[in-house]
Amino acid sequence: MLLVQFLNDAGQRRVGVLQQDTLREIDGFDSTLALAQAAIAQQTGLEALAAAAAGPTTHVYADVAAAGRVLAPLDHPDAAHCYVTGTGLTHLGSADTRDAMHKKIGGAMDALSDSMKMFRMGVEGGKPADGGPGVAPEWFYKGDGSSVRASGQPLEMPEFSLDGGEEPEIAGLYVIGAGGQPYRLGFAIGNEFSDHVTERQNYLYLAHSKLRACSFGPALLVGDLPAHVQGHSRVLDAAGKVRWEKAFVSGEQNMSHTIDNLEHHHFKYQLFKRPGDVHVHFFGTATLSFADGVKVLPGETFEIEADAFGPPLRNPLAIVESKFVKVKAL
Repeated sequence: MLLVQFLNDAGQRRVGVLQQDTLREIDGFDSTLALAQAAIAQQTGLEALAAAAAGPTTHVYADVAAAGRVLAPLDHPDAAHCYVTGTGLTHLGSADTRDAMHKKIGGAMDALSDSMKMFRMGVEGGKPADGGPGVAPEWFYKGDGSSVRASGQPLEMPEFSLDGGEEPEIAGLYVIGAGGQPYRLGFAIGNEFSDHVTERQNYLYLAHSKLRACSFGPALLVGDLPAHVQGHSRVLDAAGKVRWEKAFVSGEQNMSHTIDNLEHHHFKYQLFKRPGDVHVHFFGTATLSFADGVKVLPGETFEIEADAFGPPLRNPLAIVESKFVKVKAL
């Protein structure tokens, strides 16, 4: 099942089930969060509740998207109660990439860079045979709900940025229930937009490079993540023509960590188990236009798609002026 949040013709929030190009409104709920909270309260599955509540009112998805009325598939009315985070160095990539990476991480651990050590640790301990917690992955903070952009909205690059590049990823979407219990609603295709030039200067700049906007959706895939996800990441020029394109793979079959292990090392922190909060957690990637020497220009568009997730995620790149404010002493 695919769920989409959107605004109807009157500008009212709605959540609907996406069936081909038809959005069927779910009666009685104006958000995915409200639907999830009801499922938790009723101790029923999200898909079952959504299917039972789907009503007769329908919309053409293409019309809603063209009008700019698609919302992120999960959000919180108070952006401060939505955490956006992620993990890196989790993906094995294509067969060629895997072979090259295994050569890089071979030999003595002390001879490897910190990044290659982290990757090797994941390959060796990210999927423990007993199903228990494995090695911890790299982890980063991207922002709160104010950093999220819906499909169709621009991804803004601050003018002090050195780069604005896409990262095609899968994101896990979560709601925290009573007693600090995390509930996974499902997954969405995402663009974990970053500043790769800044990061490459020094890996300690990773935290700075991640404090950018991001996007995921337009649909939420309810249920488990397929073991193998294959999609395409593209950069479209201002005329809408493909300037760069590459296939990417995700899912546990193509990762060095299990989803359970990545979730364990995020939600083991009490800070991330506050009832009522929403979490968007990116799981990493192995495909970047930046790695192929592409510099995306303002006005060009990122397009990321994978069949399992429905319509493609599209976001143009824009530059915004930062508002620097000198601190005043009280």
